[in-house]
Amino acid sequence: MSSGSIGFMIVCTALVLLMTPALAFFYGGLVRRKNVINTMMATIFIVGTAMIMWILFGYSLSFGSDNAGLVGGFDFLGMNNVSENASTRGLEIPDMLFAAFQMMFAVITPALITGAVAGRMKFKPLIAFIALWTIVVYYPMAHMVWGGGFMGSASEGGSGLFGLGIYLNSVDFAGGNVVHISSGITGLVLAIILGKRRDYDRGAYMPHNIPFVLLGAALLLFGWFGFNAGSALAANGLAVHAFVTSAVASAAALISWIAIDIITTGKPTLVGSATGMVVGLVAITPGAGYVPVWASIMIGLLVSPICYFGVHIVKRVLKIDDALDAFGCHGIGGIWGGLATGIFGMKTIDGVETGAQWNGLVFGDVNLFLAQAESIVITIAVAIAGTLICYGIVRLFVNPRASEMEERIGLDMVEHGERAYPTFDGLD
Repeated sequence: MSSGSIGFMIVCTALVLLMTPALAFFYGGLVRRKNVINTMMATIFIVGTAMIMWILFGYSLSFGSDNAGLVGGFDFLGMNNVSENASTRGLEIPDMLFAAFQMMFAVITPALITGAVAGRMKFKPLIAFIALWTIVVYYPMAHMVWGGGFMGSASEGGSGLFGLGIYLNSVDFAGGNVVHISSGITGLVLAIILGKRRDYDRGAYMPHNIPFVLLGAALLLFGWFGFNAGSALAANGLAVHAFVTSAVASAAALISWIAIDIITTGKPTLVGSATGMVVGLVAITPGAGYVPVWASIMIGLLVSPICYFGVHIVKRVLKIDDALDAFGCHGIGGIWGGLATGIFGMKTIDGVETGAQWNGLVFGDVNLFLAQAESIVITIAVAIAGTLICYGIVRLFVNPRASEMEERIGLDMVEHGERAYPTFDGLD
């Protein structure tokens, strides 16, 4: 055990937890006044449910003994057999701290989905859907990628897909597949199933509180350093590298989005700047510890136009109401980040083994890129199937869709009986 790494990882764990209330501010600022409480509550309730689920069975299903390369076992139910003083994973931190760090990922991931359904999905059905989705999609994905499942490598334990020794050998440093692509694809599927908001084609949906958007984005940036640097799981050079690549990619994407704003509208926007900062972080997440620092500039510069025009295609060409661009930013940004890892990845960063089996395309090897592409396709398939199953189960008991009258009143009053701005006497 290393006291330095333990202290570092406790701080990183707290930083990742901060990202969920940060997301509440980011999403809350983007919606109309009458839905801000509902939008923020949709994020915050997950802090409670996801943590309890993780302790009871989520950690075990994610990181327990391997079953067919798809899901973990029941070794750690209720956090039994999880040591607070030793590591069974060869880490410098105890298993309990590793579990606590991973728990925060299980909190933030389903929270990302809620942005796609803001303003039109009822709160109680959303609770049921998120709980089911976490079991059906998130825990298996975490196991398949990080817990010894078949999307990782044989060195992580397990026996491969269905015990046949089949591994993709893909890499995902901090959650491209597990966090961003899975949640982004789920948001897209839900947006299609629920349909557009009632007046989507008739009225303009403008952010009601842009300072909230910036506050949320700034706190996300702050927390993301724990998210990415902490994924080194030790206070070492790899953590430093991930910290730097995260900062640089976010900076490059911020500049790139401002440039797009100026080119397309003639005016730089604060919402665009905040969005660019976030999508840069999304894109670097899969490869933060695998790509050189110079490559993080390229990844950040390119993710903004990719997401910007991806949002345009989803909303205007395909006419899908992805309310807060959960798919446009996290889904598309995560896909680009995963592919970019296959393009720019290195087996070694400054002489340190990163865990990647191959180098990326720019270093003359195609295998990592193909593995990344395959893992993305599998993640998309799992997310689509899991979303349809979970939504179908919820729909058997209740209609998750708010009525036209409920939308008109606003979900703050209908679902929670609260107003964010009780003295406001104008119209939404």
